[in-house]
Formats: sequence, structure tokens, C-alpha cells
Amino acid sequence: MPRVNRTAVLSLLIASSSAFLLFQLYYYRKYVSKKGSTDRKGQGLFSLSVLQQTVKKFLALAQRFGLPLFLADTAALTLLSHDALRQRDRLVREPHCSFLCTGRPITSFALHANLWKYEPSFLLAAEQKGFELLELRGEDPRLASLDTLSGQEIPLHFLFRLHGYIIHVVFLYERSGNYLWSGALRLRADADRGFAPFKLLDYGRHAGAYDRPELVLTVLDGLDVRIPRNVSHFLSEQRHARFLECRYRDARNFLQMYPDDVSPVAVEFRRKVKSLLHLTSRTLAALNIPFWLSSGTCLGWFRQCSVISYSRDVDIGIFISDFSSDIISAFRDAGLSLKHKFGKVEDSLELSFLSDDVKLDVFFFYEDGDVVWNGGTQAKSGRKFKYVFPPFSLCWAELLELKVRVPCETLDYVTANYGATWNVPVRSWDWKTSPSNVQENGVWPPAEWAELIQVY
Repeated sequence: MPRVNRTAVLSLLIASSSAFLLFQLYYYRKYVSKKGSTDRKGQGLFSLSVLQQTVKKFLALAQRFGLPLFLADTAALTLLSHDALRQRDRLVREPHCSFLCTGRPITSFALHANLWKYEPSFLLAAEQKGFELLELRGEDPRLASLDTLSGQEIPLHFLFRLHGYIIHVVFLYERSGNYLWSGALRLRADADRGFAPFKLLDYGRHAGAYDRPELVLTVLDGLDVRIPRNVSHFLSEQRHARFLECRYRDARNFLQMYPDDVSPVAVEFRRKVKSLLHLTSRTLAALNIPFWLSSGTCLGWFRQCSVISYSRDVDIGIFISDFSSDIISAFRDAGLSLKHKFGKVEDSLELSFLSDDVKLDVFFFYEDGDVVWNGGTQAKSGRKFKYVFPPFSLCWAELLELKVRVPCETLDYVTANYGATWNVPVRSWDWKTSPSNVQENGVWPPAEWAELIQVY
């Protein structure tokens, strides 16, 4: 049997493999690479570069004209870590696009409208740089009132487009309740609805309310950018920012039929309510407990953009899941006295405080399947009551120069409590029988009254 030359065989295998690899390379370069030059991966790499240059060009314009901008893009801010805040002091800037290139065709910035004078020259300069602009305006709610139902139009959103990418500038206006407000984005009938992917915008589906963020200057992807110092807090605010404007037109119609009480007693009551609401807001904010206007106080905001002067109290709601054992001591430290404590955390808890002759009723709400309810207790008999509401979410609103929460589904909430005739004032009100949603809920065991029915 002839002897095999291993060296010759090995050389033949290497030659064959090399020829096959060369053929694969030729085939890839001639066919696959051309076909794949527009594939998703290649397009993504190209897009990142273009997006970074688009943002860079826009920020250079903003700096030139002194726009008080900060990064408000939820995708970009989510990518940030605490380490990003220290990048402003780094001498070597990262050349790649790690934060601003989120894979989305939009980057969002917010602008402090009160700190910038509207300059048409900025828009002209942007146009000269190749940006297309869609400017969206709306009525200024700060000029609206029961006397003036509409104000002049103000810019709410700028959408700049370059190379198919959108820079979204959201205008934030200061409101009397010491918060920032952004308007809803509403396209006019003649607007170009293909200008931007509007469904992908972070802002504009509805009006929003925000605390004034503390900003820091940092370096992101080689660019100087201002961002909120507390990124997590800002992102949380953005998710729950929906704002409901007072219904001034309906309120004025109501007050024309039922004129408001302008007696000295009523005026003084409204002053006390304002003071109590502001104190309540500060006290619960310190405990990180969200609350909303409930019962008659919610009805007053919804129906007449004010408080009901003959109600004689302030009503708020808190989800029982947000209960803290520090609530009573916190209100006492704030100068309020505890008037009564009914029920327990597991069932029908209710607190009532007194401040300057005005009662603050704190109702705790329980989520139970497809309903939400709060409880009531009659002290002399131990009878329990339940007030049932449809599920609701919370929105921001303004009452008495204070940013407060209200149920977003306000009409459903008010109708559940006061019935279809909620728009008709009722001065004689029995909390045990008058509400449309009240139900008997048993009786507290007499042996537990000392613990569950406390009157001070």
C-alpha cells in the first residue's frame, strides 16, 4: 500500500479552505454587502451619527441664542446613571453616542418659557441651518378666569426636523401655584400630520404639571447639556404629570345661575380653606403621601373653580396603601388638632382634624376589585357606611393657587357621590343618606368602640 504524504494533504486542505474563504468574501462584497447596506443594523449605525450631529447642531443654536433648555427626553434620561452627573468635570469627552442616541427618531428638550424672550431670529437661524419647523400654539391659561374665558395664544411646542429626525421643544410656563405647566399638543386642521411621528412624542398628549427642577450642566456624548439633578424624580413626575384645567366656562354659567356668596364670613372661610390646603399639601409632601380633593372640595373645584362656602370643611382622599402611622403626629406638629379617628387601617379608616375652626376630613380609600370605596362611621351608634366609586386615576389641577390632585375621571367621581344633579346646589346634606353611592356596611362591635371610635 503506497505511503500517504501528510504534508501534501495538509497543503491541499489549506489551499482548498483558502479558496473557499476567498469565494465567500467575493460573494459577500459583490452581493450581500450591497443588499445589506440598507439593513436595520447598517441604518442604525448611520442614523446614530446623523442624530448626534442633528442634536449637536441644534444645541449650538440654542446656546447662541440663550435658550434656557434642559434635556427632558425620557429614553435618554432613563439611560443616565449617577456617574453621568460627574462627566461635566471630565477632560476627555466620550466620542460615541451613548445617551442621546436612543434609537428613537425624536429627542425632547424642555424650555423655561418665562426665562426666554421669544425671538424670531432664532427660528430664522434654525431654518438657515436646514431645520424645518412646526410651531404649535394654544391659549394661555394664565390669562383665563371666570371673567376672561380665553387668553392670547402662546407657543406650546416647537418641532424641528432635520434629516428625518425631530427635536421636540416643550415650553414650560410658571403658574400661580408655583409649578411649571406644559400645554397639550393639538394639531390644526391644516397642519402637516406627517411632519413627525406624533404618537411617539413624550409630551403633548395632555397638559402637564411639574415641580421646578434643579438643573445641572453635564457632558453627554461630548455635548454640554443641562439635565434635572434628580433624574428619577423628574421621570416619575413625567409619568404622572397629566393636568386638568379648571372648567371656567361651565363655572361661570353655574355662578350666573347661583351667585357666589361674597359675604365677609364666606370670604374669610375661603381664606382659611386656602391656608389649610397649603398646609395640608406641605405636611403630606414631607411624608411623601399623595392626596386628592374629595367630596365637597372636589365638587367645588369641578363645578365652580372654587370652594363651596357653605360646606364648612375641607375633604381629601388618600389611598390606604399610602397610609403612614406618622400622619397624625405630622398634622399635630403642623398645628392641627385631632378631632376624631374612626375605623382602622384594615377597614374604614377616617381622620378628622381642626384648624382655625375649619375641619379637615381625611378619607382613606380601599381598592376592592372593580370598585374603590371609603368608609364612614356614626359615633353614637357604631354604624358603618361605605361610599363606592368607580376606579379612577389621579391628575393635577390648581385650586386657590395650589397644585393639587383630583380624580382624572372627575365627572364620574362627582356623579357617583352626588348623582346626576350634582350641578344643583344642596345646602341640606346628610352624609348618611344624601350621597348617591352610600351603602350600609354593618356595625362596629361594641367591645371595639374604644379603639375604633375615638372622638376628641
